[in-house]
Amino acid sequence: MRIGILLILAAFITCAARAQVTPVTVEGQFTFDTDKPFTVLDLYSQNEEPIPTKKKKPKKKVFYGLKTKKGFTRKGYGDKMTIELFYYLKKAEKPNGFVRDVYWFDFSRREIRRTTPAGFDQKKGVLVHGPYKRMMGGTVLEEGIFYKGTKHGRWMAHNRFDQLEDKEKYYKGWPKESIVTYYDPDKKTKVKEIIPMEYGEKEGFYYLLHENGQVAVRGEYRWDHKVNEWIENYPNGKRKRVIAYAKDPFDELFRPYVRREFDENGKEIYSNDKEY
Repeated sequence: MRIGILLILAAFITCAARAQVTPVTVEGQFTFDTDKPFTVLDLYSQNEEPIPTKKKKPKKKVFYGLKTKKGFTRKGYGDKMTIELFYYLKKAEKPNGFVRDVYWFDFSRREIRRTTPAGFDQKKGVLVHGPYKRMMGGTVLEEGIFYKGTKHGRWMAHNRFDQLEDKEKYYKGWPKESIVTYYDPDKKTKVKEIIPMEYGEKEGFYYLLHENGQVAVRGEYRWDHKVNEWIENYPNGKRKRVIAYAKDPFDELFRPYVRREFDENGKEIYSNDKEY
C-alpha cells in the first residue's frame, strides 16, 4: 500500500516539474550577436487595450489613458459624400519623431492631414487619437484606431461594395513586421535599431541609435531599396556624413556617393556638389 502511494506521489511530482518548464521563443531574426530583436507585433500583443469588465465601465472618450474630443469631417455631395468619425487629443502633445506618417486634425482646413513628424503644426491642429471610421453611405470604407497621431492595432479598408481590400496591423505607427533591437533586450528601454518592414520588404524610415539615445543613422527605404539622403551622426549628435541614394528605388544607373562629410566638431571636411 505504501509503495503504491509513493509511486503516485513520484509521478505527480514529475508531471508538475515538466509543466513548469516552458520554452520561450522570440519572433524575428538576429541583427546583432549581442541581443535579440523583437518584431513590433510582439510589442503590439503585449500592449493591447485591456478588455473592460462588466463591473467597471470604461470612461467615455478616454483611450489608452488619454482624454479626447470627438470630431467629424464631411466631403462631397449626394451618394459620393464621405464622412469621417474620429477622436483627437484634448491636451496637445508632440508626435513620435521616429515614425514616417503622422495624422492630425487641422482646425483651419477641417480635415485630417498626413504629414511627417516635422510637418505637424501644433498651432494649427492636434493629433488624432482613438477609434476612426471613414464611411460612404452605409458602407465603412476604412476603420482602425490611432495612437497619438499614428496608426495602431488592426486597420481594415473596403471598397464601395463592402469588399475587403486591405488589412494591416500596426504598433504606434510601425507595421507589424517591423523589427526592433535593444541595447537592453531584457528591459527593452534602450532602442538600438528599427527596421521598417511591410510584406517582407523594407519600407519606411530606418533608424540606428547610439547607446546614449542619439541617432546614429537615419534613412528611408522604398521597395526594399535605400532612397534619398541617408544621414550619419556622431554620438554627440553632430552630423558625420551625408550619403546620396537614388530618388527612384528602381533607378539602376544611379550610384550612391558621399555628398558631405564632417569632423566631430561639425566642421565640413569633404563636399561633393554633383547633381543629386
